[in-house]
Formats: sequence, structure tokens, C-alpha cells
Amino acid sequence: MTKKIQSSVAVLMGSDSDLPVMESCIKQLKEFGINPVVRILSAHRTPQAACDFAAGAADNGIKIIIAAAGMAAHLAGAMAAHSQLPIIGVPIQAKEGPGGLDALLSTVQMPPGMPVGTMAIGKAGAKNAAVFALQILALSDKTLAKTLADFRKAQTEKALQKDAELNS
Repeated sequence: MTKKIQSSVAVLMGSDSDLPVMESCIKQLKEFGINPVVRILSAHRTPQAACDFAAGAADNGIKIIIAAAGMAAHLAGAMAAHSQLPIIGVPIQAKEGPGGLDALLSTVQMPPGMPVGTMAIGKAGAKNAAVFALQILALSDKTLAKTLADFRKAQTEKALQKDAELNS
């Protein structure tokens, strides 16, 4: 019997080499009080395991899947093909190649009816994936809505403080 997952967000990576980028996403989710399920599943190297995860995610309590991959970056699309959950894609720049543009295009160019909410390439996109997941969850969770409001307020205060320091 499969153990029930105890998180509303899953963070999937196509390879362990994606972890240094996705750590900012995982850390941000944890700061929001969301302890994500984190897995390494590849659309190409572990297609059946990835398919099974996506197909069972909703039944296991997952509400959002964040999928990060580089190069051909089909992981987010594979998740979208096998799940009705919101999928957030994070393109990752590979060590070689066109600077992550390949992953961006693979993630964003989904066929009609199979959307993937695509973030920017790399760490900024990874962090924004966590914030976007919070925004979605906050629609139906008052505690997370307050967490989101507090986060936004802290961002504003930090920016205003930097402005004041610059002009003092």
C-alpha cells in the first residue's frame, strides 16, 4: 500500500543537477509553511514513475505540481498530460546549450488544452514558482492568504527601506 503524501505541493526535478536551482523554491515554500514533496522523476529516464506520480497526485493530497527540467524539459508537459492539477513549470539552464532557451520553449509551448504555467529560467523562476503556488492555494485557505499578504507587505517594506537608505 502506498503511503499518503502529506503536502499540498510537489516539487519535481528531472535530474539531481536541478536541485541547486530548485532549492530556492523549496526554501520559499517552507518559509510559507508548506513542506513540499520533493522528487527526482524524469519524463525521459523514468517515464512510468513520472506518469504514475502525476496520475496519483490528487488522490495523495497534492494540489499543485511544480516541475523543473532542463534541455528538452518535457517534465512539466508530462505532468500536465497525466494530471488535472495546476502544473507550474520551471525551465532550467543546462551546462551546455542555448542558455536555457531550449527548456523555456519546451515548457511554455504546450498544445491547446494542456497548459503549464511557466516561470522564468533558473532561480528567479524557481522562487516565483513557490510564490505562484502560494497564490493559488491562498484562494481557498485563509491562513495561506494571510501568509501571502504578510509576504507582500514585507517585500514592500524591504523595498521602501532600501529606498530610504539610498536617499539618506
